[in-house]
Amino acid sequence: MCHPSDAEAWRHFDRIHPDFAGEPCTVRLGLCTDGFAQHGQYGRTYSCWPIILKSYNLPSGMCMSSDYIFLTIVIPGPSNPKHLIDIYWEPLIEVLQNLWHVGILMRQCEG
Repeated sequence: MCHPSDAEAWRHFDRIHPDFAGEPCTVRLGLCTDGFAQHGQYGRTYSCWPIILKSYNLPSGMCMSSDYIFLTIVIPGPSNPKHLIDIYWEPLIEVLQNLWHVGILMRQCEG
């Protein structure tokens, strides 16, 4: 698999949402998180959980480039947020759901 569009999950999504898949100007986003813990001074640990958004409408070399990855949330803390992560996700998920259900008007510019 060179690009997420090569995956079965992408094709499955296209089958479930044919109107979205058939529209050439749609934006496909991926939401990812992967936290890490680092050791601070005096043996204390500290965790950081970045939540990023990626655009998969780009060629494979670009969609994984840091130039096209958007840091949306950083969850700092003394440990893994585990069950509390929903509190941090909620505002972002609301915005993404609004984009899905309502959308925004875009004009295609060619040049």
